[in-house]
Amino acid sequence: MRRFRFHDGRIGAAMAVHVTPRSRKDELTGIAPDGTLRVRLAAPPVEGAANKALLELLARVLGVRANTLEIIGGEKGKDKIISVMDLDARIVEEKVRKYIKENEPKE
Repeated sequence: MRRFRFHDGRIGAAMAVHVTPRSRKDELTGIAPDGTLRVRLAAPPVEGAANKALLELLARVLGVRANTLEIIGGEKGKDKIISVMDLDARIVEEKVRKYIKENEPKE
């Protein structure tokens, strides 16, 4: 099993995310071998639309308000670091894994 890497911070967690904009729909597609969360977004990377969609999707997955999430690195690129306030890394990882498992394509 791949090791999903979240990091505890002083008042929350941080995670590495790779975003693919202009996709068919908003979804978490899995975890890369290096522990990066893979995300597809329907929004284009124009005027912050993809960043806003990313934070909204992650807020739904984690069950938090979008304003508790912040892009702290890679705001203009596909590879980003997301800060999650008030949740520790273990809880964030559990929620992300649960979401991915529940939304896997049925065979």
